[in-house]
Amino acid sequence: MAHDHDQSRADHGAYDFAAIQAKWLPVWEELQPFRAGLPGDTKPRKYILDMFPYPSGDLHMGHAEAFGFGDIVARYWRHQGFDVLHPVGWDSFGLPAENAAIKRGVDPRGWTYQNIEQQKRSFRQYAPSFDWSRELHTSDPEYYRWNQWLFLKLYEKGIAYRKAGMVNWCPNDQTVLANEQVIDGHCERCGFVVTKKSLTQWYFRVTDYADRLLDDLNQLEGAWPSKVISMQRNWIGRSSGADVDFQIEGREEPVTVFTTRPDTLYGATFMVVAADAELAAELADGASDEVKVRFNDYLDSVRAESDIDRLSTERPKTGVFLERYAINPVNGERLPIWAADYVLADYGHGAIMAVPAHDQRDLDFARTFGLPIRVVVDTNAPVTGVVPVIPLDEHGDPVLPDDVETLDPASTGVALAGDGRLVNSGPLDGLSKTNAIRRVIEILEQRGLGRASKNFRLRDWLISRQRYWGTPIPIIHCAECGEVPVPENELPVRLPDAAGLDLKPKGTSPLGAAESWVNVACPNCGGPAKRDSDTMDTFVDSSWYYLRYLNPNDETKAFDVAEAEKWMPVDQYVGGVEHAILHLLYSRFITKVLFDHGYLSFTEPFTSLLNQGMVIMNGAKMSKSKGNLVEFATELAAHGADALRVTLAFAGPPEEDIDWADVSPVGAAKFLARAWRISGEVASSPDVEWKTGDVSLRRMTHRLLADAPQLVEAFKFNVVVARLMELVNATRKVIDSGAGPADAAVREAAEVTAMILDLFAPYTAEDMWQRLGYEPTVALVPWRKADPALLVEDSVTAIVQVDGKVRDRLDVSPKISVEELETLARASTGVARAVGEREIVNVIVRAPRLVNIATRR
Repeated sequence: MAHDHDQSRADHGAYDFAAIQAKWLPVWEELQPFRAGLPGDTKPRKYILDMFPYPSGDLHMGHAEAFGFGDIVARYWRHQGFDVLHPVGWDSFGLPAENAAIKRGVDPRGWTYQNIEQQKRSFRQYAPSFDWSRELHTSDPEYYRWNQWLFLKLYEKGIAYRKAGMVNWCPNDQTVLANEQVIDGHCERCGFVVTKKSLTQWYFRVTDYADRLLDDLNQLEGAWPSKVISMQRNWIGRSSGADVDFQIEGREEPVTVFTTRPDTLYGATFMVVAADAELAAELADGASDEVKVRFNDYLDSVRAESDIDRLSTERPKTGVFLERYAINPVNGERLPIWAADYVLADYGHGAIMAVPAHDQRDLDFARTFGLPIRVVVDTNAPVTGVVPVIPLDEHGDPVLPDDVETLDPASTGVALAGDGRLVNSGPLDGLSKTNAIRRVIEILEQRGLGRASKNFRLRDWLISRQRYWGTPIPIIHCAECGEVPVPENELPVRLPDAAGLDLKPKGTSPLGAAESWVNVACPNCGGPAKRDSDTMDTFVDSSWYYLRYLNPNDETKAFDVAEAEKWMPVDQYVGGVEHAILHLLYSRFITKVLFDHGYLSFTEPFTSLLNQGMVIMNGAKMSKSKGNLVEFATELAAHGADALRVTLAFAGPPEEDIDWADVSPVGAAKFLARAWRISGEVASSPDVEWKTGDVSLRRMTHRLLADAPQLVEAFKFNVVVARLMELVNATRKVIDSGAGPADAAVREAAEVTAMILDLFAPYTAEDMWQRLGYEPTVALVPWRKADPALLVEDSVTAIVQVDGKVRDRLDVSPKISVEELETLARASTGVARAVGEREIVNVIVRAPRLVNIATRR
């Protein structure tokens, strides 16, 4: 609705961002224009989601970038006529809050919610178009009740389980870590070197979904960054091969070894067992006392190593011979068994067959301990075409031609890792790798000693933590009944008050000391029992929060299935690439679990993914220690929300890092002031006839209307801002010309500028909209349609180059022929001057845009 134009004309004073922010923020608070899913709203829907923040303090520049980009997308789709769900919440459980509270001697709850309030104030000032009615905090009992419900559903299906084993242990935070939380051998939270520890812990069976998690990535090709898809594929790490059963002398049960190269079985000359695997301890127990002592000492040293160190090819190989032998199932040879650190207990079955001639780590180990090395793949032999006839000598060994150099890994120290033809392998001789693998699996299956198999790098998700500030695990331990789930009608199991508890990390959960909380009656037999005192990994909280946003205040269910049908999957997800494995993998897993159990009709939670880069300073990541920290609050106070948002959008492609030293919020503020002043100078009324305006300006306006949608949807936000700057400058020229501010094209350009500027600078856009004579809010204005007639160009600029240098620009018809354009170019004064006495040897014409003339002396 338009205001009376004379009353809406603003003064021509200076652009004051602080006054504009103070003016519009309370208006938006009252109007609540961004509430989604209102009754009777029949518009098509879009779900735009930002990875929700952690309340570790005030917002920082990374938040400004990520939430600014997400808001561009949300505002764009509202202008396109969609009902947009753009919620906000806080990932408010976790170690940083607990550690900070311990350091300050305060309750984690109070510290966390104080930070949330600070971030909320900053968010409101920054003005993302959130639906605040759906705000959630994962540390609220109303939220973590449904974490516990989810856990119980997984427990019912056997997906949640408890087992003893070696786990990653952070000695600083005194808690276990999932494999995904160990980065280069260090705790991803505090940076301490991670060790191994034997504990009984809770897990989710992510490995049951490994194939689907891998194969369903195909659905996301082109919609997710290829880097993220590659990181997930590599982390899941599917490999095909065979499970091979090796009989151990003196042991009834065989040991199963997974190998991707069963074709090289005839080259196995020893077996290696992970030193920290249960099998190694079992085998060592049957060895001499001297070996037992040596093994136990070795095991202590291995447990202090990180997996990264253990797998390094650069370090010397170490191990202990266990005085036991395995039997090679294909040729009956006795293979000495060694315990070593370069095999991990959770790879395959914790043991490998060592083929030193064709694996570098096996070769290094064999050379260190003087073990046999046997070549079984002739890497000189062709692997395609006709299979060569390989003559054998009287011992059955292949006789190679004199002109073929046979490299001996035992002397060169370099394993033969290439493909070739099998040798020294009995019935496999002469076969290529692929055919040999197929054949040896057939032989193993016929003998009942092996089978085709797959292995994954992915391991089950370890979800229990020995800390206070997290979701209590809803299990009660009874001496008579074992593990007993807490009845659903008794959820949530609330955290006890932190007062009186020693929260300092000590290796066991502080909840175990809350006697009135931990000691309960068994729900089954009524006898004395204890609650599980561990809490859940906070990645459980964020693995399904996008569903809770659909009905965050519903006390009867975790999420509404009907609402999930309306809104899910998420149309656009925005967040950092640092979550490429942890959060995204777990969210995909939980979605598939809920799909399998009939709660969801889709298998992938996030249709499209945008990863923003980092905001850095002087080429380095910001930090107080480096003295290059740029404070969000300081920049916000100095330049205003709109200038920050425009600066970040204009800096470059979203996925690239932004160096704050190279950008100019002052320049962005000047642009906004120019645009704002134009809205106050428009002298025509809102009902003016557009067609009477300056045609050139109208063409620029409508080209932007036509081009901006595809640019925004391709995340080329910087290009849209650049085009807006061009439009503002062109509008200023028309205002300053003869027609002046009364030209209808000036009003049209100003209105379009305000509408598109809403994506980047909502305060300025809203004030412009009012100054142009309209009611708030510009954020809900339908996207103006471009006039096709104004998209047809009367003329275009043809660039004329001589020997690669621009020598002239010609205004020509877009329908000009190749011959006509070449004639004009040759006749150009600039071209004639550049060519001079030189000979024109080639002319390339790309009508109507380009002429390239090549010359020589």
